[in-house]
Amino acid sequence: MTVLVNLIVTLGMLYVVPAGLRLIDPAGLRTAARLWPVPAALGALCLWLPRGIPATALAVLYAAAALALATRAPARLLEARRRSRAGGSAGGAPPRTTVSGPAEVAVCTALVSPSIAATALVAERAGYRLFGFDLDILALTVPHFHFAGFTAALVAGLVCRAGATAPATAPGSAPGSATLSRWAAYSVPGGTLLVLLGYFVDDWAELAGAVVLTTGMWAVALLTWRDICPGVRDRITGALLGTSAAVLVATMLLALWWAAGEATGITHPTLTWMAATHGLGNALGFALCSVLAWRRLTVD
Repeated sequence: MTVLVNLIVTLGMLYVVPAGLRLIDPAGLRTAARLWPVPAALGALCLWLPRGIPATALAVLYAAAALALATRAPARLLEARRRSRAGGSAGGAPPRTTVSGPAEVAVCTALVSPSIAATALVAERAGYRLFGFDLDILALTVPHFHFAGFTAALVAGLVCRAGATAPATAPGSAPGSATLSRWAAYSVPGGTLLVLLGYFVDDWAELAGAVVLTTGMWAVALLTWRDICPGVRDRITGALLGTSAAVLVATMLLALWWAAGEATGITHPTLTWMAATHGLGNALGFALCSVLAWRRLTVD
């Protein structure tokens, strides 16, 4: 399991995060996205070293970069609130990269998530049971907050942005899309937070978080398939979006099954099996395909 988890985390650090930063704000986060591969390479390297001082030192450097990224979130939320009060930019519409409300909550959650992952990484590489958690749980927290935290919140925010800026007559638009996109943008960060809180409360709280997160991710999948895919002319981009939406149905069912099993005691997959199915599916089928597709959409 360790090799697989390390490969998944390396993908998240080296490609998904910097590519996602360019999707959040191509201008405001340009420098951060350009420089990110440097600390990401250090973070990825520490995964393959034995636990100890060298691995911990590299993890600390990655964590410093992640914490610096997290400090961008409050400023973005304050700016979004200011623009909302001022009535937006000229013409009455906020710029695409500073959409206020639920989309901004989602993308700010994405900005904060790598710092949570990095904190767990530092503790795990040091062999320290942070808050009493087993080292295996800390190791799995790292990919969880790179993908369920960063990528899922990012994509929920992008879908919400697309719904907010698209005309009501756009191809594939359906009644209730705006409401559903706002739910996705709020429930994905909310579900992620509830899952995190569940670590400290009990398995039932974690199950509640998994339910909220799953409904949010299924909303993202439905909106992607129903509202976004029909307007995409490029076949490759459409295939990437369709794959990301389809994969979410299966991977989030697995997440519900595992969380329900932990809470109720019913038979459920092991952590190793979850890493090989839920983890790998979300990393490649959802996160990678989504980021590639949205990058192609922005270029078009």
